[in-house]
Amino acid sequence: MVYGVSDRKNYDRLSRVNVFVHVNHSAENPRYGVLLCLNGTGILNSWLKHNFVAGEGLDYEQMNELAAQVPVGSDGLVILPYGNGAERTLENRNIGASIHGWNFNVHKKAHFLRAAQEGIVFALNYGLGIMRQMGIQLTTVKAGNANMFLSPLFAEAFATVTQASVELYNTDGSQGAARGAGIGAGVYKGPDEAFVGLEPVKTIEPNDKLASAYQQAYAGWEEVLKRQLKA
Repeated sequence: MVYGVSDRKNYDRLSRVNVFVHVNHSAENPRYGVLLCLNGTGILNSWLKHNFVAGEGLDYEQMNELAAQVPVGSDGLVILPYGNGAERTLENRNIGASIHGWNFNVHKKAHFLRAAQEGIVFALNYGLGIMRQMGIQLTTVKAGNANMFLSPLFAEAFATVTQASVELYNTDGSQGAARGAGIGAGVYKGPDEAFVGLEPVKTIEPNDKLASAYQQAYAGWEEVLKRQLKA
């Protein structure tokens, strides 16, 4: 998921993203949270690990290394990562996960591993397009140094496709939930105390050398998605 904060009361007319009053909202300084959800992110990578490369016993790091051997665009292999139920960004449609452009003479295991990560990035970028339409400017994304962002390929692809700087912090979702609960329960005096020691450990900038290739790959992916939505 991606969560952004805006000072404008705005919404998507098709309800493809969720809008909330943010925790630090006030009448004098309005703050509205915009939540983009994608159900088929880590579960797709997990499915590949446990069903696609299980026989070789590859861990996620080895999967990332194998995927990195394939060029941007996965030689035309496209994966739509919508296999975990209805998706809000697709107006609550459940189109399922699907593979497109599979060529038996070209595509190997590594292509599927890369196409999966690219598909997740592209699906997130598709959702971010909705947020952009709402007037939210995306320049920096802050994330935990965990989950899919542990993949250098994924992190670089995300930064390059979205054209945003990605700051990775020494935290994850469980720590964030615990800090939030601590603030609510009064364990901390406030957010400043709760987030003491939280520092960025890495920043990933868009790779200008790969930007054109990723733009072309995303355009192809989006065309496939549009055809599926019309089917």
